[in-house]
Amino acid sequence: MTPTIVPEVTLSSCDMTMPVIGMGTSSYPKVDPETAKAAILEAIRAGYRHFDTAFIYGSEQDLGEAIAEALRLGLVKSRSELFITTKLFASFAERDLVVPAINMSLRNLQLEYVDMYLIHWPFKFGKMVSSMPVEKGVLLPLDIKSVWEGMEECKRLGLARGIGVSNFTSEMLEDLLSIANIPPALNQLEVNPLWQLKKLREFCKAKGIHVTAYSPLGASGTRYGENKVLGTKVLQDIAKSKGKTTAQIALRWVYQQGVSLITKSFNKERMNQNIDIFGWSLTEEELDEISRLPQQKTIIFASIVGPHDVVRQIDAGL
Repeated sequence: MTPTIVPEVTLSSCDMTMPVIGMGTSSYPKVDPETAKAAILEAIRAGYRHFDTAFIYGSEQDLGEAIAEALRLGLVKSRSELFITTKLFASFAERDLVVPAINMSLRNLQLEYVDMYLIHWPFKFGKMVSSMPVEKGVLLPLDIKSVWEGMEECKRLGLARGIGVSNFTSEMLEDLLSIANIPPALNQLEVNPLWQLKKLREFCKAKGIHVTAYSPLGASGTRYGENKVLGTKVLQDIAKSKGKTTAQIALRWVYQQGVSLITKSFNKERMNQNIDIFGWSLTEEELDEISRLPQQKTIIFASIVGPHDVVRQIDAGL
């Protein structure tokens, strides 16, 4: 099978390109290392070149092993063919812990640099956390100025080619832009046809911040997600008329918003379907029909870390 050629988007603030579709490596419950490694190698064969991980996922080592194996097998000729994103865990969201944290991730990944390093969550944990939800008093506001200084140092040291954020509201981005010497390249957000975040996406576009969508299918199969996106009749009807899967319609809609996306499946058939969203498009009528879908917000942070006051404020701002 010929690998799919994935288009790339230019990240203007850091003068680099990024494949518009990536493979996510989080799983709940976590799959065994050999299963994860095999899925990543299969994804590379299918044409994926962007891989998304995070310290909290526990998948950095699996991804690092898969990259090393892909190079040995000749599936990619060099590290530079891949775009690797990882994220700063909330327990390390302090100025003096950021560089040690990325170095720990780089050791896990067996890499000298990552292409994108993101502040994973817009809050910090007051101690090391190994399970969710967290107890009261552990979750604290983020000191964005000092933490971003650490992120900028990662870029200056060549440990990350680009730096950005995840789950930041417009207000948080305003605060960050007011103090940043290096602006964030992107904001990774939950975006799908039932949670479109139009105003936040418009804000990011106006500020030159690219948006990447996680959970573009509504986090189906996760402990905090639901199957509402894939169960949406409008999407199902469009899929039937075009001879596509409902998932492909949802993913193509995200792509046509100018948003890149992180998909996640360890199933070979779905993995190939998820990347097969190029070479065809949704019509203006179909896009308009999807844009009018009732919005059904996922209260993601409260679901994962617990209903803390800081979390409620963030969820309310998204």
